[in-house]
Amino acid sequence: MHSLPGRLAARLALLALATGLLPALAPAAYDPSEMIAPIAAPFSMPSLQRPAFPDRVVNIVDHGAKPGGEVKNTAAFAAAIQALAEAGGGRVLVPSGVWLTGPIHLRSYIDLHLAEGAVVKFSDVMEDYLPPVFVRSGGIELYNYSPLIYARDCENIAITGPGRLDGNAAAWWDWKSRETRQSFAMGATNLPVEKRVFGTREAAIRPSFIGLVECKNILLEGFTIGGGPNWTIHPIYSENIIVRRVNVDTDGPNNDGLDPDSCRNVLIEYCTFSTGDDCVVLKSGYDQDGRRVGRPTENVVMRHCTSKRGHGGLVIGSEMSGSVRNVFMHDCDFTGTDRVLRIKSRPGRGGVVEKIWVRDVTARDLQREVVILNMDYSSDPNAPVDNFPPTFREIHVSRVAAVGAPVAIRITGLKDSPIRDITFEDMTISSTRGVIASDAKNLTFKNINLTITKGPRFELTEVTNASLDQAPLNN
Repeated sequence: MHSLPGRLAARLALLALATGLLPALAPAAYDPSEMIAPIAAPFSMPSLQRPAFPDRVVNIVDHGAKPGGEVKNTAAFAAAIQALAEAGGGRVLVPSGVWLTGPIHLRSYIDLHLAEGAVVKFSDVMEDYLPPVFVRSGGIELYNYSPLIYARDCENIAITGPGRLDGNAAAWWDWKSRETRQSFAMGATNLPVEKRVFGTREAAIRPSFIGLVECKNILLEGFTIGGGPNWTIHPIYSENIIVRRVNVDTDGPNNDGLDPDSCRNVLIEYCTFSTGDDCVVLKSGYDQDGRRVGRPTENVVMRHCTSKRGHGGLVIGSEMSGSVRNVFMHDCDFTGTDRVLRIKSRPGRGGVVEKIWVRDVTARDLQREVVILNMDYSSDPNAPVDNFPPTFREIHVSRVAAVGAPVAIRITGLKDSPIRDITFEDMTISSTRGVIASDAKNLTFKNINLTITKGPRFELTEVTNASLDQAPLNN
């Protein structure tokens, strides 16, 4: 056994508390004056600060909004946003109360502010979200029902405040079992995007809750969100994004928490996630359509977040054909999630996942692996496979303490694209099985403390150049 670094030892001490609970990291009260700490990442990333807005306030009540959750206020929201945009921007105030509405379309220099006690409840009538708008859905560019909150080609936009966004989307969830796969065929055959039009009950694709396309300088802060039709927060082709002190509490099908999709310069901090799918998941397009667009997700920092439920705390893929690079997660806690880190792809997807760092993480009662890197993932086993293998490389995991998991680490590469250049250092894990790896090379393990109850600590198949504390590991 090796001595542990002080910070990791302290985290393990917390894990051993008689209560058996991890330290709580619930978001503090919304405080717009709170400074955003500098970003110290192992790659070059610009400093991110909140966008500035003119000192104007427009109350939705002044444009005819009625509380109570019975009258649709779609027109009132639109009128308030338009009036403020024409004046040069500012804050759209949603006061305390329940406000029913259809889609909200943001404009540049607009801060949609949810006051204490405000609940924005969205209509469950699908036709309210027409006409179709441009989005990327499942990694394919197309036109579909509007997201519940939508913006395109905007700058300096925000959703802030301690209120709540309620997607009210149970009616959409029934579509999961019959959603069309037509969009994937459209992407594979390079059908012009303007001809990929959905937005009918027959051509069923559920929209995201928040969809922000080609936007920059985005702030999402302080609110609670849940009950969306599909992915919850979905920025697409956007940059300079701050998501902080947001509580994502949702359990519908495919209810990922946050999906930066071909985005750059993203800061996620002090958020909590309890989701029906992945918590934070980085995307960059699906197969041929993703490679056609060719825009990576890059420069992402996730810090001081906690996840209570979800398929993975930090996930990359499987739609990653445009590549993902420069990602740093640190000082996070996970309880009851399936995994801490999950990077997933499949043969034919293409793309490169590289320069990923995970550091100073505690986890408890995981349902699957602590860390999994796998290239054999597929949500559609009948999907065609072309000649574009994915690449995973330069992934570094350190100072992780985890108690209770079926598997510590699982690595599954491809024979023609082994997962390579991976380091694990200063980790203490209690699990049923240890490290299971196949089709990989250049795996480095340093100061790894494994307590397992089944099988050998290391199960290696077709792995080259693996070492434990500088001693070779054999297959």
